[in-house]
Amino acid sequence: MPELIHDPDTRRQAPATHVPGRWRQLSLLGGAMLVDNTEAGMIGGLFPVIRQALGLSLGALGVLTAAGKLIGVVTTPLWVWAAHRWSRKTVLVVCAGMWGIWGVAAGFAQNFTQLLVLSTLLAAGYAGAHPIITTFVGDLFDSASRGRAIGMLFGATALASSVFATLKGQLAGVEDGWRWGLWAIGAFSVLFGLVLLRYLRDPGQGAAEPQLAGLDRTAREASGTVNRRQVASLLKIPTLVVLLVSRLLSGHLLVFSFAVVFLVEVYGFTTQTASVVLIPLGIGYFAGTVLGGLAADRAARLSPRHGLPAVLQAAQILFAALAFLGTQFHYDGIGPYALFFGLMGVFQGVNPGINRPMIMAVVPPELRPAAFTLYVSVFEAIAWALFGLGAGFLGDAIGLRPVFLWVLVVLMLVNGVFLTSLHHTYARDTTRMQHELDQRREQALS
Repeated sequence: MPELIHDPDTRRQAPATHVPGRWRQLSLLGGAMLVDNTEAGMIGGLFPVIRQALGLSLGALGVLTAAGKLIGVVTTPLWVWAAHRWSRKTVLVVCAGMWGIWGVAAGFAQNFTQLLVLSTLLAAGYAGAHPIITTFVGDLFDSASRGRAIGMLFGATALASSVFATLKGQLAGVEDGWRWGLWAIGAFSVLFGLVLLRYLRDPGQGAAEPQLAGLDRTAREASGTVNRRQVASLLKIPTLVVLLVSRLLSGHLLVFSFAVVFLVEVYGFTTQTASVVLIPLGIGYFAGTVLGGLAADRAARLSPRHGLPAVLQAAQILFAALAFLGTQFHYDGIGPYALFFGLMGVFQGVNPGINRPMIMAVVPPELRPAAFTLYVSVFEAIAWALFGLGAGFLGDAIGLRPVFLWVLVVLMLVNGVFLTSLHHTYARDTTRMQHELDQRREQALS
């Protein structure tokens, strides 16, 4: 029997599904992501003074970054399994909240080994938060509003993170300021865990899918039991495979980890001055999520087959052009760098509001935790670890300027070309997913 694939230009539009209190729950999830992002970026943002205090080389930052990402490859599937086995809310309270105690402990590190062990333990927890938070969003918002919700979540979080990053950069002028920063964010993480425990509500799997929303929670989740064969089947979804490979080519992941160190090492700014670029970077990222969402909606209306892939491609290529102008030339003062890093943030910010909803559109609700574990905590973590290690050790050997040229410019251009594959996969995969959900509803009601 031939495969039935409908043209998405003629596909019927499913009615909107509104989960009660979804924006309030999104704000709580944003708070959890903010805490994790701030913890994750604390050591990178203050590395110049940590390096001086503990007598470290630039390669040590690569090791710290890589260890923090690679530990997530091991621990995140365990967190996601625990969330599926018991409770997403409980697991999120632990890994995004109570786990902050390791941040407090890292503030007491007396040498590189202690800092590496404690910061890696900290990363083992917050690595599990991202896929759980993202699947929460997929169950709070339907397909018509996911792009906007993801954009607001990532944009507002990045904007707030940039403000915190700039403030923590000023701790460089305080004796043992990096220790105070780790102590403060670790304690705040624990307190926010208590807020999540009190106020976060789990809508349940598939709550925002129009085909499943009319079913009770037991029926929705019974229709989505997961086994190993189904998880393995994720790699048979062409769109997801393209996005996974693209994540390995996403050189812009290096920016938030190495921006401050780059400006200190290459252009001689102080840590406090270099940290200033993190505010326009965050503002740009926030603007990118908003503008990217609007551009994506319009592009999808103009061309359901090619709109989203085209916007995603353009974001990679324009980022590469701006990275070339913003990192390969010497300018007087921090102002031009702040401008270019802000513009780079705009085109980096376009990505989450497109790639996350694309994954949600082609993956069944029950498999989204596994899909985001692969995407964020395996492929992105491996990419970040490779970029971090490469930038650290190659930065010591040949300097960060050529490293930024190859990773932020050349590799991003390659990524933009590679994403051409989405023009051939995305429309077919989304149509197939809608048919599957329609059939699931019919079976549940029969």
